[in-house]
Amino acid sequence: MKHIDEYRDPELARRLLSAIHGRAGSIGRTVTLMEVCGSHTHAISRFGLREVLPENLRLLSGPGCPVCVTSTRDVDIALHLAGINGVVFATYGDMMKVPGTGGRTLQKLRAAGADVRVIATARDGIDLAEAHRNRQIVLMGIGFETTAPAMAAVAAACREKAIGNLSIFSVHKVVPPALQALIDDAELAVDGFLCPGHVSSIIGTAPYRPIAEAGKAAVIAGFEPVDVLAGILMALDQIAAGRAEVALQYARGVNPEGNPRALKLLGSVFRPIDADWRGLGTLAASGLVFRPEYASLDAVARFGEPQETSREPKGCGCGEILRGVKTPPQCPLFGNRCTPALPVGPCMVSSEGTCAAWYRYHRSGLEAGPARMNAESKKLRRNSL
Repeated sequence: MKHIDEYRDPELARRLLSAIHGRAGSIGRTVTLMEVCGSHTHAISRFGLREVLPENLRLLSGPGCPVCVTSTRDVDIALHLAGINGVVFATYGDMMKVPGTGGRTLQKLRAAGADVRVIATARDGIDLAEAHRNRQIVLMGIGFETTAPAMAAVAAACREKAIGNLSIFSVHKVVPPALQALIDDAELAVDGFLCPGHVSSIIGTAPYRPIAEAGKAAVIAGFEPVDVLAGILMALDQIAAGRAEVALQYARGVNPEGNPRALKLLGSVFRPIDADWRGLGTLAASGLVFRPEYASLDAVARFGEPQETSREPKGCGCGEILRGVKTPPQCPLFGNRCTPALPVGPCMVSSEGTCAAWYRYHRSGLEAGPARMNAESKKLRRNSL
């Protein structure tokens, strides 16, 4: 990317939008695309793209927010670890307000006296461990293939430096098994996917081949308005021509082979394990745990986990929203009992969460029927149709 303005150019966006309307019209039926990245979800809502697309084109949001797909059980384990006397629990900010069983959160636990720290990078965990050698530091490892290599680097550094007072609670997940679950979901009829650009910078294009093999379009797209519109047009071109392939729109950020160095590091520290995803259930080989040589860094093995049964928040539609079978307004709690200030489910917590994006950018127009059209989307529609 040379200048961000290139990817927010209104004239280019209008031309792409006009082409999208023409291509969607030529298909002659409703087309459904799903974006599988929280950054896409946020951008689509922020720039009002959903409101200016053709009526026969549906955009669904998928399980692309790592905070959102973290199971209630894993949140409860985090709360257990953070509540242990003498432990400093370090995590990224988005996890602070994610509710566990009974609405407990790390934020509330910190207010009650627990030592919970918000960090900006995984490396901050090492800094904490070196600064507080008489304390046990528990670092929460969360995120997809984008952030997992950084946690792997921290684990390798701990082993090299013989840092004994740091352990990691890994709830890292990998995206391809979730995509396969979406493809196999009989309740979800999707024609194509906008695949995540950041994850793809690590894993490359090959892991998306099962999408094409299932007869669906796959486009790896960037996160600015022009990126998203170009990605949508590329997907529609495939559908209109009866093709199914993996296309790369985000070529400035993704090499087809991914990042071999990051993948090698990831594979040397972690091994795949079955993992629970909110909304999708247990997916085979979708989580990451330490290989035996790094097992001493496993926070759960060191400190144990709570014995209490975990419970999902009553009435929360987050799981169905993550599967794409519901939109936020179809959840009875959305905007009423569940708001960013008092979230019931994680989809309302993270900036990448679908409910948070809808609440911020669409909520004021929901009472009138269609979601509100912001000023930028109004200009795009007026000048392109």
